Amino acid sequence: MAISVLFVCMGNICRSPLAEAALRQECARVGKSLIVDSAGTHDWHAGQPPDERAQAVGKKNGAPLDHLRARALRTADFRDFDHIIALDNENMVNLLAKQPADGSAQLSLLLDHVEGRAGEDVADPYYEADTAFDETWDDVSAAAKALVIKLS
Repeated sequence: MAISVLFVCMGNICRSPLAEAALRQECARVGKSLIVDSAGTHDWHAGQPPDERAQAVGKKNGAPLDHLRARALRTADFRDFDHIIALDNENMVNLLAKQPADGSAQLSLLLDHVEGRAGEDVADPYYEADTAFDETWDDVSAAAKALVIKLS
């Protein structure tokens, strides 16, 4: 069975859908099969598409995400996924607080998978200029490349 990865940020409309799209793109590029999804630690945007700026960056980089819809993290995710990867330290704290006793998913920070970036946050571009979404794409793309190698 394929390895499964869930990316988690706060609202699931910026960073985590970009990470999902980047990992899907990298898997397609190298012919790797992974189950990939994303969620938010909060349900503020459940059912909504990713932020338009995130969609624009994904499209520009050949990884469209307009078909994705935000969802909240579920308790079952801790059993259903092999890896749950937080986009920042605040969401890692949220994951640890929500993790059930029988949760089997390995938890990590996304940039822990990028050499020299352990412990760093993927900056939240939501309240920033449009260029911040390009910086987020750079971070999640680098991590996607490293994850595909690590999970192979």
